[in-house]
Amino acid sequence: MRVVLIGAALLAGLYVLGMGALFVFQRRILYHPDTNRPDLSRAEIPGAREVTIETPDGLSLLAWYLPPVRPDGFVALHLHGNAGHIGHRAWRLAPFARLGWGVLMPGYRGFGGNPGRPSEAGLLIDARASLAAARAMGFSLDRILLWGESLGSGLAVRLAVDHEVAAVLLEAPYTSIAAMARLRYKFVPVDSLLLDRFDSLSIVGRVRAPVLVMHGALDQIIPLQMGRDLYRAAPDPKELWIAPGAGHVDLVEAGAIEAAGDFVSRLRPHELTDAAPASR
Repeated sequence: MRVVLIGAALLAGLYVLGMGALFVFQRRILYHPDTNRPDLSRAEIPGAREVTIETPDGLSLLAWYLPPVRPDGFVALHLHGNAGHIGHRAWRLAPFARLGWGVLMPGYRGFGGNPGRPSEAGLLIDARASLAAARAMGFSLDRILLWGESLGSGLAVRLAVDHEVAAVLLEAPYTSIAAMARLRYKFVPVDSLLLDRFDSLSIVGRVRAPVLVMHGALDQIIPLQMGRDLYRAAPDPKELWIAPGAGHVDLVEAGAIEAAGDFVSRLRPHELTDAAPASR
């Protein structure tokens, strides 16, 4: 009996230590920034330039800006995922440009040589500052498209609750980080330990813009069911676009940007877009 009790105590101690480690290092688990500064010249995108976004808490963030083909065209505020930096998304600028859209691609705090450390509150400050920067460039809300990639989908949803933009385009979105954590850490009291929640499901019903949810049927990172759940909770008008052969990181190669162009062109048929019809 004594051996059993000692064993149980050791297991309990290891469990507590494990929970403590998960709590302390949870942001390292969630965020995977490349801290090197990206080089826009290597992207070879004509017309693209670096801009600086100033945040209310005193940070200067590197961002890339590509103007729209037409002065009155759309601009996509591209909010990227939890890994790398904007340089790893440089190749996306070209397909956006083929639609005639402009792109403002901000880097987050702690990513791509930017100062600060990432957190939900911090990234939301960055996203709001980026939206303000787009408006300061002369883009009215009805010309701004919020593109949220993976982790960035939570930021896009939050912005769209407070601002009536042209459309919200969600690439491989999740319902919440808590729901994601429960899938991966089944024996962890997630709700007690989690600092950054990005709970899109609880607020997406208050979004004041058309919503397109794009998801890969083979996504092994964020289950397709989360995309479906978020779609069901979103208000009309909305659409769900599923790429049958795509996973988590290859939705753009599967035609996500073209699908978004088709979605926006049907919402705003008189606005500039050269998107081809999306395949389903």
